[in-house]
Amino acid sequence: MQHRFENDEEVMQHAVTLAARGVGYVEPNPPVGAVIVDAERNLIAEGWHQNFGGPHAEVNAIAVAGDTEGLELFVTLEPCSHHGKTPPCAEAVVKAGFSRVVIGCQDPAGHVDGTGIAKLRAAGITVDVGVCSQDAEALIAPFRMLMLNRRPWVHAKWAMTLDGKICTQTGHSQWISGKESRATVHQLRGRMDAIVTGAGTVRADDPTLTARPPGARVAIRVVVDSTGRSVSLDGNLVRSIPEAPLLIVTADGQTDHSHTKALAAHGAEILEGPNDYIAAVRFLAVELGKRNVTNLLIEAGSSLMGSFSDAGLIDEVHAFIAPKIVGGDLAKSPLGGSGLDQVAAESQFSLVDWRQSGEDMYFCGRVMRS
Repeated sequence: MQHRFENDEEVMQHAVTLAARGVGYVEPNPPVGAVIVDAERNLIAEGWHQNFGGPHAEVNAIAVAGDTEGLELFVTLEPCSHHGKTPPCAEAVVKAGFSRVVIGCQDPAGHVDGTGIAKLRAAGITVDVGVCSQDAEALIAPFRMLMLNRRPWVHAKWAMTLDGKICTQTGHSQWISGKESRATVHQLRGRMDAIVTGAGTVRADDPTLTARPPGARVAIRVVVDSTGRSVSLDGNLVRSIPEAPLLIVTADGQTDHSHTKALAAHGAEILEGPNDYIAAVRFLAVELGKRNVTNLLIEAGSSLMGSFSDAGLIDEVHAFIAPKIVGGDLAKSPLGGSGLDQVAAESQFSLVDWRQSGEDMYFCGRVMRS
């Protein structure tokens, strides 16, 4: 039986759900979903952007529909109007003969930014913009950050006890969270373009920082270490360079050049940054933005995590709260650094997810900014 949508919002919500299937596969492009209906909103065809360099959502939906003359197209993002990896979607939409196009939100990229909408209207197509705009905007938040601020969308992840500790006073932290939470972290890693950690975490845990099982993307592993000496030549990070790139960010004037030269000979990339934690993370954000890194995950100790926070560079938080207590004045909390002078009067996050994860609780929220 053919599905019929009740209203425009229901059609667009379905397009948003389709678009989410592309997260992790399409970056640095944005995830986009498209739905084709007739005048009574009966479902005719659907599509989404499935992989970077492949056909966009509109083109995929049109291919499924076949004859689209006089039908209506719902798409989460303004159709592109430029030649990139694929031809302009706006031209394909015009050629398809749609009577109406409904768009979730406008494309923030400077090379689009309303020109796709203008092309559709110039062709005589009725165009409505802003249906379910909040959900459509949320889908492309990392893409928007990259386009407008030329830096990645920064995810901060930590596991902590009920009393807000990420380790004991001796530094012991394995394992605060349970296996279900750790599986979620691996899924998260699998859709990241880069994963950042610090020297202390490398020395304490000898991590690999890869997704197990592998995800849609292979992230650049980034270690922020003023000297570079935390990364051992026979450690897991170096041994796994054939699986995933390794970038080590050292500090000007502190770099152990003999050691970093040996690391480079094993395939690591060395990048020398400022001799200041906050300046270093800002430098790193800019550098990764130049490399089109869209999503960056921080898995680090409180000092580096606090520097990202103090620099205003955390956009989304993934916190796993375990039913455990460790206590101790010297046991660290997730965020070091300077922190805030006063507790915020209202919530600082828009809620994305809040659920049980095995015995833990998982919170995911996006930082709200004016």
